[in-house]
Amino acid sequence: MEKLRIQGGHMLSGKVRVGGAKNAALPELAATLLTDEPVRLTNVPAVRDVATIIRLLEHLGVQIERDANGTHSRLCAFNGTEAPYDLVKTMRASFLVLGPLLVRTGRARVSLPGGCAIGARPVDQHLSALTQLGANLRVEKGYVIAEAQRLNGSEVTFSSPTVGGTEHLMLAASLAQGTTVLRNAACEPEVADLAILLNLMGARIEGAGSDTIEIRGVSELGGADHKILPDRIEAGTYLVAGALKGDRLEIANCRPAHLEAVINKVQEIGANIEPGDGSLCISASTDYRASNTRTEPHPGFPTDMQAQYMTLMTQAVGTATVTETIFENRFMHVPELNRMGADITIDGHSAIVRGPRQLGGARVMATDLRASASLVLAGLVAEGETIIDRLYHLDRGYESLVEKLGAAGAKVERFRE
Repeated sequence: MEKLRIQGGHMLSGKVRVGGAKNAALPELAATLLTDEPVRLTNVPAVRDVATIIRLLEHLGVQIERDANGTHSRLCAFNGTEAPYDLVKTMRASFLVLGPLLVRTGRARVSLPGGCAIGARPVDQHLSALTQLGANLRVEKGYVIAEAQRLNGSEVTFSSPTVGGTEHLMLAASLAQGTTVLRNAACEPEVADLAILLNLMGARIEGAGSDTIEIRGVSELGGADHKILPDRIEAGTYLVAGALKGDRLEIANCRPAHLEAVINKVQEIGANIEPGDGSLCISASTDYRASNTRTEPHPGFPTDMQAQYMTLMTQAVGTATVTETIFENRFMHVPELNRMGADITIDGHSAIVRGPRQLGGARVMATDLRASASLVLAGLVAEGETIIDRLYHLDRGYESLVEKLGAAGAKVERFRE
């Protein structure tokens, strides 16, 4: 099994380029099930989660080709309507094929999903909303079985904003009969990007990016050519890396407007950030002031940046409270950071970080995707050598991280024991 070795203390400078957004690529690849015509996506990140959903789509009958110019997809013929456990267990976004299969074939059998062990993340809102559109659903032996002659538009109010649920209903309602209105919808940029693709395919969606989305169903969708937006969480991770060890580190190919909550918080603690046209420049400071944060749905502070921000707080003067409101089990990186010399205690849904602390290199274990990123950041600022185990978590969402950090001056390498 591959591991990561980091020699801490080296400054980062130059440029790191952000790739396409994983959390936009996954639902947009699922959208290829909605048409028989070719769909061409560019800026698709080469990460493990994308490879996973490509395997699932190929299993279902989508022909996918990847080259230097993008990912080309075309549904040749459905090989069946089942998404088996082996192809769904490792990634929650695989569940998004349920709606497209249902509206195209009238039936779907999809395994309940897996993914990072950061909480229950139930799909009850997905299922409740599809039921309101006329789907007949039941759960048998770990599979959701769905049937419907055709879905009908309806007004759906989510009990809480759900990115996956919002995207799932956008996919399904695009081919439903009549108009669907989603209220209390997720406002994340990836939701708006999916709407751009679906509209290019012939859907009629308005309001994506706000908490009310209207989808007027059409009888069929066609092909499209679409460039996926940059990954704001990857950009935010490099922003924290620059705050820790940057010597004028430029983060290129990003959209600062999608990172406002993170940028504002990092500036608040004392970092100097220079926003540019599709870029950010940051240099490390030696005088950070601890500041509390609380994860919230977009445009609030993203839960996917909570672990990275916690690493940053280990280097700030004072006590910071980091409160997690989205997932109930997203502090599994805390024991690993404490192994490296951090002083963090957990109190319910909050973590109390006392700093500054000089971190020391240690052998640590990644427990989920963003936890692995927080350990990489800790390794960059620690004294000595850090070895990170279970590297496959990192590969789920970060493309060429070792190469990008290495080009910026980090001493980091993959190896096998």
